[in-house]
Amino acid sequence: MRHLTTLRMIERIAKTGSIRRAADDLAITPSAVQRRLQTFEQELGEQIFERLANGVRLNAAGELVLHHVRSQIADTERLKSRVADLAGVRRGHVAIVCSQALVPVFLPREISDYRKQFPNVSFSVQVASHDEALRALEELEADIAIIFDPENPPKFQTIMAVHQPLCAIFNEAHPLASSKSLRLRDCLAYPLALPASPYGGRQLLDKAFVQRSIQAIPAIESNSFEFLRAQVLMDQSITFQIPIGIPASSEELKLAVRKLDKRDISGGFLFVGQRPDRSLPVAAARFADQIARQLAQTYEVII
Repeated sequence: MRHLTTLRMIERIAKTGSIRRAADDLAITPSAVQRRLQTFEQELGEQIFERLANGVRLNAAGELVLHHVRSQIADTERLKSRVADLAGVRRGHVAIVCSQALVPVFLPREISDYRKQFPNVSFSVQVASHDEALRALEELEADIAIIFDPENPPKFQTIMAVHQPLCAIFNEAHPLASSKSLRLRDCLAYPLALPASPYGGRQLLDKAFVQRSIQAIPAIESNSFEFLRAQVLMDQSITFQIPIGIPASSEELKLAVRKLDKRDISGGFLFVGQRPDRSLPVAAARFADQIARQLAQTYEVII
């Protein structure tokens, strides 16, 4: 499949905006990259990059070529997985985009379990916002998206959706640690360590504050859930997260986890999805089935 080398080279040039950087990434010489690109453009009968003083940029023809390139690479990966499946050897690659909450616990565990059975399957995992995840699926940069959203299903083909309540997290010596569940007003008496605004949990909180005419000013904000969990161990501050992102070893970490009362915040939804018009490669389809089964065993299934 020598042609794939050229296709991957074109994708790398487009991503880096530089023939030299693409050559470095691919471990070949810039002159070799330049020759391959020129040969491709001659066969196509059209240039696909604008040559600039500080690099290159796709032109209109190049945008069409890049979409074709990514489709060809994705189709080839699917073909390789199916051929390997016929041979009884599980190979392939699974590309995932996800909300940050999936990174500390859920995905590492699921990927580890999968690779115990199919060690020749590789994975890539990228943390992404809602919009970034949709773009990655559309551009065939990802096979599966796992996204938390407070209310609305993302614009992809949903494989499964499960409910996720919002939980308060604080150190086990906190005055609220004796409570089995919490009202939002209970938390307001203490410093709030909140996720940054783009995250779904923060959106749930902000909506609840507005509905109750509460002006809540966070003492600490961060886009790192790990930092927020570490912070609440240091003082009486409180942070919030959905259950799938909370470490199973919370007790060992001396963290207390309490669900917020549904009367204050009903929670949101975790969606697993893919591009609507695409058949997933074998490895990705099998992994999607695995995580769907796991989620169904643990959480309330919505879709």
